[in-house]
Amino acid sequence: MAKVKFDTPAFREHREIPKLQPDAMAHSQPFFAKPEHQEPLGFPGQLVDDWENKAVAKLGELLTKYKSLKVYLDSCVKCGACTDKCHYYLGTNDPKNMPVARQDLLRQVYRRHFTLAGKIVPGLVGARDMTKEVLDDWYKYFHQCSQCRRCSVFCPYGIDTAEISMAAREIMDHIGVGQKYCNEIIGKVHKIGNNLGLPLPALEATLEDLEDEVKEDTGRDVKYPVNQEGADVLLVTPSADFFAEPHIDGLVGYGKVFHQAGISWTVSSYASEAANFAMFIGSYDQMHQLANRIRQAALDLGVKRIVFGECGHAWRVAYSFLNTLAGPWDFLDPGYPVPQHICEFTHGLIERGALTLDKEANDHMTLTFHDSCNVARASRMGDMPGGQFHIPREVIKASCGKFVEMDPNTTRESTFCCGGGGGLLTDDLMELRVKGALPRMEALQEAREHHGVTHMATICAICKSQFTKVMPYYGFDMDAVVSVHQLVGNAIQLGTKE
Repeated sequence: MAKVKFDTPAFREHREIPKLQPDAMAHSQPFFAKPEHQEPLGFPGQLVDDWENKAVAKLGELLTKYKSLKVYLDSCVKCGACTDKCHYYLGTNDPKNMPVARQDLLRQVYRRHFTLAGKIVPGLVGARDMTKEVLDDWYKYFHQCSQCRRCSVFCPYGIDTAEISMAAREIMDHIGVGQKYCNEIIGKVHKIGNNLGLPLPALEATLEDLEDEVKEDTGRDVKYPVNQEGADVLLVTPSADFFAEPHIDGLVGYGKVFHQAGISWTVSSYASEAANFAMFIGSYDQMHQLANRIRQAALDLGVKRIVFGECGHAWRVAYSFLNTLAGPWDFLDPGYPVPQHICEFTHGLIERGALTLDKEANDHMTLTFHDSCNVARASRMGDMPGGQFHIPREVIKASCGKFVEMDPNTTRESTFCCGGGGGLLTDDLMELRVKGALPRMEALQEAREHHGVTHMATICAICKSQFTKVMPYYGFDMDAVVSVHQLVGNAIQLGTKE
């Protein structure tokens, strides 16, 4: 794909709604899951017999199980408030990527089978039978939703398209039409303990290398332990932190924070993954199984507290669902919150003066901050309202001397998605990912032009992976995105080599 030019309506004083391009993304869909990806998770390996009726029956089950789903399907009045709020619609101009139109792909089947009007006069209420044509649209366009929930912020009824997308994906898995990327990842966690399939020797080798690098850089023995029984903290972080930049630079920062604060910590090879991709396929049962690995690891290692690393949807699952999925956590020290985010943890240390930070270590950067969707709209940090916005910024400001905000219409609750969330961070959706990143790249471009911003920090592993891949399409260096704890690690003063 060629580089994208910044000649879009976002650079005008008032954004215009993009001109419609029907079926512009009708060709886009992720690879289907193979039987070896589906069956270990309890899903059929291929499209099942009588799938139409089984899909409708599954929808009926979900309507009973999740009362909010029925409310969302009944509430929409087609007011259009969500029309231009989706990054995929703004990037693709495909009308089926309007949140209301995407919802209607499932709503029309709901009306046909679960409303009186839909059964009697389906044509008058936009009701449709469950057909192969409908299923094909579901697979394409419910995999063009990153479940970011920005549309719900602007919807006067609070309709959550993410929940509708999750329901549609769960139905598709139930009838044998799963997505390869998510299901393969979930299978790796069941088998090995993390999304990337990194076995214990690989984790140990990576962490030993980090110890050597930090020793060479600072002259200090900073430990990055695995499976250390009796540690104070179990760090549960996305497996990307063990693998590549800028993720691994954040892991270096975690270790320096624990070292300077004098707090023992460990990672677990059994639960070496914070992310819970089961949320993206709508499977509560799978979410429960993955979350229980963290509980088991904490029990086996006898830790006092659990801290989650920088991952947006991992924190959403931890903050919103962890107690329900894997509680109670009464075996942990009651003096600490469960769960706790690494930014919240580090912020507390900074406030107590437990960390020595030198802002000049990051003087080569002018920073801005990208609010990750699942942190911004589905969780909180600390006890104060808006802590998920306040705490990361305070950690950045304590570590850097040059920080500016992006356009306030694209930050905090109104933040635009990176374009790669919701289980869409796969190369077979690269076109969609590039187009979905457009609104965020526009805001970053404005910050670069008006404030000299050189780097963007974020606290989500998916955002980091997405931005490093798509930034070159927009004229940014791939290393322009950094981890918040990369900044902290740079600023922490541990001493110099003797």
